[in-house]
Amino acid sequence: MKRRSPAKLCAFSQGGGVSASLSLSLSTSPPSLPVLLRLDQRRSQSEQERSGGRSASLQPPRRFTMDLRTTRVLGIIARVALLLSGTAAEEVCDSALVSNLPPSSFRSSSQLSSSHAPGFAKLNRRDGAGGWSPLSSDRYQWLEVDLGERTKITAVATQGRYGSSDWLTSYQLMFSDTGHNWKQYRQEDSIGSFPGNSNADSVVQYKLQQPAVARYLRLVPLDWNPTGRIGLRLEAYGCPYTSDMVSFDGSSSLTYRPGPAPRWGSKQVVSLKFKTMRNSGTLLHAEGQDGLGLSLELDRGKLQLLLREGTSSSSEPRPLTSLGSLLDDQHWHHVVLRQKNSQLNFTVDKHTETVQTPEEFNLWDIKLLIVGASQNPAGPGKNFQGCLENLVYNGVNLTELAKTNDQQVDINGNVTFSCAEPVSVAVTFPGPHSFLQLPWTAPSSSGGMSIAFQFRTWNKAGLLLTFDLPQQGGEVWLYLIDARLHLQIQKGGRVLLDLSAGSALNDGQWHVVDLTSRRGRLTVSVDKQKGGVAQASPSFPVMGSHQIFFGSKGCAAENRSQECRNPHNAFQGCMRLLALDNQLVDLIMVQQRHLGNYSQLQIDMCGIIDRCSPSHCEHGGLCSQTWTVFHCNCSDSGYSGATCHSAVYEQSCEAYKHSGNTSGYFYIDVDGSGPIKPQLVYCNMTDDNTWMVVQHNNTELTKVRPSAGENQQLVHFDYMSEEEQLAAIIHQSEHCQQELSYLCRKSRLLNTQEGSPFSWWLGGPGLGLVQTYWGGAHPGSQQCACGLQGDCVDPQHYCNCDADRLEWSEDSGLISHKDSLPVRSLVLGDVWRPGSEAAYRVGSLQCHGDKNFWNAAFFDKETSYLHFPTFHGELSADVSFFFKTTASFGVFLENLGIKDFIRIELSSSTQVVFSFDVGNGPLEVRVDSSYPLNDNRWHRVRAERNVKEASLRLDDLPVSTQEAPADGHIHLQLNSQLFIGGTASRQRGFRGCIRSLQLNGITLDLEERAKITPGVRPGCPGHCSSYGSLCQNQGRCVERARGFHCDCSQSAYTGVFCHTEVSADFKSGTSVGYTFKEPHELSRNGSDLPSSIHSDPILRGEKVSLSFRTTQSPALLLHVSSHSTEYLALLINRHNELELRYKLDSSRDADVLRSSVRGVANGLLHTVTIRRSADSVSVQIDDNVREDFNLSSAEELSSLKSLVLGRVQSSDDLDPDLARLGSLGFTGCLSVVQFNSIAPLKAALLHPDTSPVVVLGPLVRSNCGSSASANPYSAENTHHLSDQSGSVGSGQPLVNAMKTDSALIGGVIAVVIFVIVTVFAITARFLYRRKETYRSRDVKAGKQEDSQDFRYSNQTDGQNVSGENSKEFFM
Repeated sequence: MKRRSPAKLCAFSQGGGVSASLSLSLSTSPPSLPVLLRLDQRRSQSEQERSGGRSASLQPPRRFTMDLRTTRVLGIIARVALLLSGTAAEEVCDSALVSNLPPSSFRSSSQLSSSHAPGFAKLNRRDGAGGWSPLSSDRYQWLEVDLGERTKITAVATQGRYGSSDWLTSYQLMFSDTGHNWKQYRQEDSIGSFPGNSNADSVVQYKLQQPAVARYLRLVPLDWNPTGRIGLRLEAYGCPYTSDMVSFDGSSSLTYRPGPAPRWGSKQVVSLKFKTMRNSGTLLHAEGQDGLGLSLELDRGKLQLLLREGTSSSSEPRPLTSLGSLLDDQHWHHVVLRQKNSQLNFTVDKHTETVQTPEEFNLWDIKLLIVGASQNPAGPGKNFQGCLENLVYNGVNLTELAKTNDQQVDINGNVTFSCAEPVSVAVTFPGPHSFLQLPWTAPSSSGGMSIAFQFRTWNKAGLLLTFDLPQQGGEVWLYLIDARLHLQIQKGGRVLLDLSAGSALNDGQWHVVDLTSRRGRLTVSVDKQKGGVAQASPSFPVMGSHQIFFGSKGCAAENRSQECRNPHNAFQGCMRLLALDNQLVDLIMVQQRHLGNYSQLQIDMCGIIDRCSPSHCEHGGLCSQTWTVFHCNCSDSGYSGATCHSAVYEQSCEAYKHSGNTSGYFYIDVDGSGPIKPQLVYCNMTDDNTWMVVQHNNTELTKVRPSAGENQQLVHFDYMSEEEQLAAIIHQSEHCQQELSYLCRKSRLLNTQEGSPFSWWLGGPGLGLVQTYWGGAHPGSQQCACGLQGDCVDPQHYCNCDADRLEWSEDSGLISHKDSLPVRSLVLGDVWRPGSEAAYRVGSLQCHGDKNFWNAAFFDKETSYLHFPTFHGELSADVSFFFKTTASFGVFLENLGIKDFIRIELSSSTQVVFSFDVGNGPLEVRVDSSYPLNDNRWHRVRAERNVKEASLRLDDLPVSTQEAPADGHIHLQLNSQLFIGGTASRQRGFRGCIRSLQLNGITLDLEERAKITPGVRPGCPGHCSSYGSLCQNQGRCVERARGFHCDCSQSAYTGVFCHTEVSADFKSGTSVGYTFKEPHELSRNGSDLPSSIHSDPILRGEKVSLSFRTTQSPALLLHVSSHSTEYLALLINRHNELELRYKLDSSRDADVLRSSVRGVANGLLHTVTIRRSADSVSVQIDDNVREDFNLSSAEELSSLKSLVLGRVQSSDDLDPDLARLGSLGFTGCLSVVQFNSIAPLKAALLHPDTSPVVVLGPLVRSNCGSSASANPYSAENTHHLSDQSGSVGSGQPLVNAMKTDSALIGGVIAVVIFVIVTVFAITARFLYRRKETYRSRDVKAGKQEDSQDFRYSNQTDGQNVSGENSKEFFM
């Protein structure tokens, strides 16, 4: 049990000897402000009268001042004490209820003797034997108290039997209005037991979290002192309960017509309580104006809130929401409708949902309030049959009005003002060993038999009943399988008969089963044949034996040692109205052991619980259940875990990059386990930044087409992300930008003579705010980029377009002020004049830099820590973070409550422990690592605790889980500060770095808190030790303050991880010549360019690698020459073999090394790696076995002159055979060419202006070096991490997510471009000049190293249509 101390408020006077001490529970309400103000006014008036009306400016003597102040203090204390004590007196409900009751008010299952009778079970009494003790101590005993009338019960206290070793250690509480149909009281909706005593004399009191209203109280012992027996004295606390009841018989109703009443000063509230055994019926209907109406209808045990629109009775109501479950249990349920404006709060018992209603409807404007009658007689709706209590409409007690025959209330049918409850005794089968055995001998005269009963369950399978057929020596089994009813007759393991009926019988509803055998006809039906019926005519009579078992085939008490043959799972659920041969079974006699036998049953109650109402499945997960547990189906929700709490996807593109992913479409979840749904974005991962790109409905350059009669054109942009997703992306990013461009001819943009802009745009959250600046300028400046830079075409204006020229002009730039993003709408004004033409473009929203992902702090001492407000994760809590350390232990996180706590720590250099306590005792989840965790590398920890289980994940190791105790405490209640990097005791603190700490999706700002905390430093450098392995192909990891990047200067590859091949298509006339600098040039001119461009011309060994694809044979692939006659040549000979020629000694012929791999000119991609050291050479082609060769000379390849790929232009120094091959050129693909530390092809393609390369002939960069390029239907992205193309959540980009739409849009745009180009052909000369301008700009952009931004903007923003073509046809 978790106890909470009451809040105490004490006030003491000073020097007057008067004091007031008040103790208030947390539920006590403070006095209202108007009351205090009135009292203060009276005090001021009386003081003024006592002072004789002296002016406030006159200063009284000092002694009088002190007396007056003391008087005021005492007066305030007295008034507060009076008010608070008065308030408390009104709300106090803790009177003793049991101590004054007569012995006749007590009943029990049994008593040990007359001196142990239940009437002696009064707290602190020593009468009789000092309390109650039953005849035997087992879990079938109970003590019952009749309070005489329905009473509000707020607390229960227990005590052992006086002077004995008899006391309870745990028990159950049950309540009832009638002495039947008991309801078990549960804490937190799950805990069914209460802690008892530890000795015979101490009193243990438990305050009920929710007061119970009942006449009868029953206490059921669960455990007791093992060295004694059951012994009990008890007391209940509470106060009288008054109510007004009204009962409806299914054909009666009340109609209330509200009179005119002011709308102000009262609340719009309808409240009531109801109880019923019917699972359907209309409780009330509020009929408003214009045919609007609101109905409360019970449907299959759930309460639905329906909105009816229209006066036609045939119009279908619209469901707003539903609440509750199993509301047909004949127990009271509380319902409240509370409206404020168009917001309606709907409460059933303790659970509330908020819905929106039409603005025209409110609870003040209703014409009729109909109670108990359905408003759709032709539909499935039914009238309500049951009882209502305290029916109040906006403060008006409708039951009281009906009792007094008020003219505003019409009574229809038989309405009574009491609650006559039918007695229906149910029995609960809670466990796998529960059974009920009844004697049964069918009357011989009837010639048949019949069995009838009702059941409800959540289980798909379970044995309902079984009995023997003595004449045939067989057995009858009636059971559930796959939620269908099956009847099977067996004999000796052989099935004689098999029938089935019904479906979906595990829905928790009551189902009626009838099994009859008459005149050779065997019939089994479900729900009076509505749910299904099956019949058969067996060749043998089906007659009852001497006994029948329900629930399972139990063993008699004397035969418990024998194994019970039970081929079916035991039934778990409730049954009622059991009848054998049309005779109801008296279950109370069974309970008293006067009839039959049973084990582990709960008689006179149905203990079914709906574990899916309310559902603990988050984020749209679907809840299903059995009798004991619930399950969440998280498919397609984007979340995982036992309750669909933890996000499957990363929170940013930055996180995906650091998992080794490259550019592509990804789902991101910006708030992790928070309420914002995942969204699909494009992650553009470049060398410098990782961009998150959010598209909208039109990122193309679009011509303005003004509408007739309108002076402005409004353009709205719809984004692929929802509003809250956009806001979260912008907030967590370090930088965001969006292109805003305007192309104009005789179309002014911002500046007018009056100062108001012609055009503007709306940007920012929601619908956006008006913005009067343009891309590239500052907010509020009413300028364009050229105005800020001072280079507008007309110095008199601040935008190029404002010059109002006949020539095409442009104002464009980036919007980077985050408060103005995203761009929501454009309003374009100067587009209607003759000759005016304009076009606009609003690019995609692009953001980079995840502030959350790199938010870090360094703890340099064990005693250092950061503290934050209390962590609130009552039902679901997840914690994730990265850490790195050299220490072998330390507490990452700790938060304490009174008894509850949560802690995550590094317990050793190879173990992380997640421990917590929610009131069931401490639990731990551990993950052991096979590698050291104090290696100063980043490790990721993810911990989650929910109502079902706790889990801990470390890096990519298997997750460790710990199930929560069944029917235990579920609320994590913390009240202290949250400590990060240490504990409240300052013991076992963590030394190292913690990064990206998130609790329930919310990132804690460690850096800001670290700035003001001694012993803790913001930030944490050193990322290459963890992420350096992501740099591939000789790429070098370079540290950054927030992350790292891969330096590809030593690699023939490019890209964010040096993973992208640099390939080119060669034609026969293509030649790439790389010139080595002579030694004296290198010593004189040191170069800042990477070694992939300049290298040592004296080689003592070589490493050559490249990939090629060709069908040409013979062909020269690569030739390296020197200033003397030495050379190296790689070629394909006429036999379709790879051949390597080395000439290292001018006095000897060249060494010719031929590979045994044949057929290399087959059009497939082949990779070649050549290594030489002195006279040893190794050649490897693809995955074939490496081949080793020896040269005739071990000389150095010195004084290098040039390296040529493709056609050799000058062949004067070549051997005749090589000269002939060199003149042929090479047709095919070359990729990732590397010669020692230089990459000539990469230099030619990416650094043509700064590299010693000469390119002749056509050289086109392509992806021909990719293995995927052999397949023309392969995906546009080729950097898959697995064969599961397009899988989500595994780090795999969704490369085809928008491919179809992009192709369609591209096709449409192509047609539009063609038409417009034709129309504007007369401006060809001007267009050509403009085109050259853009072409030169594009060429420069294309020469930037690893320009992935440029490449992506063509493919994504432009939908495969270049910006050049988009622009030229408007100019």
